[in-house]
Amino acid sequence: MAEDEKRRWKGPTDGKGTSGRRTGERKIIARKAKNESSKRWIERQLQDPYVKRAKDEGFRARAAYKLLEIDEKLHLLKRGQRVVDLGCAPGGWLQVALMKGASEVVGIDLLPVEPVEGAHIVQGDINTAEDVAAMLDGLTGPPDLVLSDMAANTTGHKQTDHLRTVALAEMAAAFAVEHLAPGGAFCSKVFQGGATKEVLDLLKANFASVRHIKPPASRAGSPEIFVVAKGFRG
Repeated sequence: MAEDEKRRWKGPTDGKGTSGRRTGERKIIARKAKNESSKRWIERQLQDPYVKRAKDEGFRARAAYKLLEIDEKLHLLKRGQRVVDLGCAPGGWLQVALMKGASEVVGIDLLPVEPVEGAHIVQGDINTAEDVAAMLDGLTGPPDLVLSDMAANTTGHKQTDHLRTVALAEMAAAFAVEHLAPGGAFCSKVFQGGATKEVLDLLKANFASVRHIKPPASRAGSPEIFVVAKGFRG
C-alpha cells in the first residue's frame, strides 16, 4: 500500500472537534482505498514470475524461493536435519526443508496451516510454553536449524510496524539460542537496516558467523532482508 493511502484524511473541523466529512463518507473513501490496494496486489501477483513458478512447482507460496535462494548461497539445509519453522504458515518453508532431505520438520503458527506430509505442525504461540512443547514433541532431539519468516500484521505506522518486527526477530533468536543443537544454524526475517544491535550481539556471542542476505525472490521494493547465523556454539 502506498504511503499516501495509509494517511487518514485530515480536513477542517466543524467546530465540534470532529472532521467536517461525515462518517459514512469516510467509510466509503476507506473502502475505495482498500479496493484499489487489493486491485494492485492482485495485478502484482499475476505479473510475478515467482507466483507462477510456485504454482507450477507445487509450493504453497512464493516465499519458498526465498529459502531456496538463501540455501543456494549459504548452504543451510542438509539431509537428516531436524528443522523448526517459526511462523510456518502457509507451509512453503516446511515444504522446502522436506524437499532438501530434513528427517524431522516441525512448525508453529498462530494461523491454521493445512497439513504438510512429513511435517508436525502446531497452531499456537511461540510465547506459550505449552504450544512450544507440543511443537518440539515432533522432534527426537534438539533442532539443527531454526527458521523464522515471521512478520507482524502491519498497521501503516512505520515505527509501530518496525518495533513489532524487531520483537519477532528477537523472539526467534532467543528461541534458537535456547534450543539449537551445537553446530546448528539460524535464519530469520528482519527488516530495513538488518537485525538490531541487541539481536546481532546475541547471535555473534553464540554463533561462529553472522551475516545478512536479501535473496532475489524478496521483492526489490520490500524492506525485508534475512539474518543468517551458522556454527552454534552451544
